[in-house]
Amino acid sequence: MCAILTLCISSLSAQEISIIPLPAKMEPKSGVFTLGNKAKIYIAEKTGEFEKVFKRWESKFENSTEVELQQTKNDKKAAIAIIQNPKLKAEAYHLSINVEGIRIEASDAAGLYYALLSLEQLSCVEILTGINAEHWDRTFPCVEIEDAPRFSWRGFMLDEGRHFYGKEEIKKIIDAMARYKMNRFHWHLTEDQGWRIEIKKYPKLTEVGAWRESKVLAYGEVKPDGKRYGGFYTQEDIKEVVAYAKERFIEIVPEIDIPGHSQAAVASYPEFLACDPENKHEVWLWQGVSADVINVANPKAVQFAKDIIDELTELFPFGYIHLGGDECPVNKWKNNKECQELLQQIGSTNYRDLQIHFYKQLKDHIAQKPKDKQRKLIFWNEVLHGNTKPLGEDITIMAWIGADQAALHAAKQGMNTILTPQIPYYINRRQSKLETEPRSQGWGTETVEAVYNYIPMKGADTSTLQSKYLGVQANFWTEWVEEASIVQYLMFPRLAAVAEAGWTPQEKRKYDDFLRRLQAESEYYRLKGLNYGKHVIQ
Repeated sequence: MCAILTLCISSLSAQEISIIPLPAKMEPKSGVFTLGNKAKIYIAEKTGEFEKVFKRWESKFENSTEVELQQTKNDKKAAIAIIQNPKLKAEAYHLSINVEGIRIEASDAAGLYYALLSLEQLSCVEILTGINAEHWDRTFPCVEIEDAPRFSWRGFMLDEGRHFYGKEEIKKIIDAMARYKMNRFHWHLTEDQGWRIEIKKYPKLTEVGAWRESKVLAYGEVKPDGKRYGGFYTQEDIKEVVAYAKERFIEIVPEIDIPGHSQAAVASYPEFLACDPENKHEVWLWQGVSADVINVANPKAVQFAKDIIDELTELFPFGYIHLGGDECPVNKWKNNKECQELLQQIGSTNYRDLQIHFYKQLKDHIAQKPKDKQRKLIFWNEVLHGNTKPLGEDITIMAWIGADQAALHAAKQGMNTILTPQIPYYINRRQSKLETEPRSQGWGTETVEAVYNYIPMKGADTSTLQSKYLGVQANFWTEWVEEASIVQYLMFPRLAAVAEAGWTPQEKRKYDDFLRRLQAESEYYRLKGLNYGKHVIQ
């Protein structure tokens, strides 16, 4: 009878294994491993980031489970053994659980972090969320996992230029991203409708540019409400969020959208940023795209951009800075004498080339910095409409409009690219046709299933261009979304679908299986206090 009961429990555990994103290779085994009140743990690498990851997890695990972990020098006697294996790829790990214990091999600190996340998903959701797991039976299903991400870039972008949510809400998003093994938080910090980051050299950017006279953004019959609205992150706030993200192996990519989408900046310093400084300039109250762009022919405006890059470089110790480049109107340049003269000087008749010339000066400025202060530049794919030759191949194109073709075009030119298709990866759009959907863009066709079923790199020649595709990213634009709870509702669970596209091999991805595993997420969202789309949870 005991043997039959054990077999039933083992079989049930194998069926219920639910890891998101799905590992590259996972083979359930029969049996379970049971952890005692005290457990010996062995860790081979006791220095640097590897040790820091273990220490943070150890504290969290002991607090949640009340299991006392005792370090041992003998991995053969350990219930949990952690080994650093440099032969594995970056971010990769092996997780082996049998009836005698748990063994983890990881290539680096990030790989160990992801291995421990998977281990937590094999236990109970309370451990994953860091709260008391008093009902947990301390068992793990036996399983063999060999795992590594499909793409190095697994991202999410939040637009706070239009609406501001605050650092505690950002931390919730970073937690959720980490839980899904995502590793790039693209922070859209400036817009026509608001400037959200303190720049010491230009205080008016937050004194003026961070505030407007309407919370709601006007569109059609929706008019400005006259309410004083805004907010921004101090540099101390930024440092706090950066440290929080680094502990979760998430790089933050700040975006300063210039020279278009910049009316908040122009309103702050019209005397040298505006193409028409004699006119009135104010932070924009409307949706859509403002024609008020930065005067790229003014040397003071170019220096302004260089100074901002300098401060961003100190605040964000990561590899990339995003400079936008999308939807930049050129009409004000056409009517500005300085811009007309500069266009002649560079030998062009295409005003779009002024934008490329502007970026080239910023790229050259970055190239003069010490190696550890240099950053690679990212642009939206509209930049491809100009002559990008002066920028060289060392830029990254974020493909959103006509994403598959734009990404392919960039890759063929030798540029790196990231897939962020407007349809279906703009997860600010309605995710169902239910009447209960909040006000937002779209018609409810960007469902969880539609998001999940997007195939990255479809139609690309993977034999020659695969290395140019860095990965995938979901984007969230906030024209219609004033409250953080609605951001959450529209994000979840679609963020999990994008995460799996970034991590799991395409041939392993099946929506029905994902939907089965997704059912367990409702408890995670509940315990984390997150709003989410409940219509896909049975």
